[in-house]
Amino acid sequence: MNTVVFLLVALVAIFLAWKLLAGIVKTVALAAILIIAAIVVFGVLS
Repeated sequence: MNTVVFLLVALVAIFLAWKLLAGIVKTVALAAILIIAAIVVFGVLS
């Protein structure tokens, strides 16, 4: 997947998590999204 497209998907996921979730669930979801985005963008797994 193109890096720019993945970053846009990650931003949309962050926005949705920010608006729809609350409390510790929001924190965990945001952290997971950022960790997955960093792994994909920086190519740690490739």
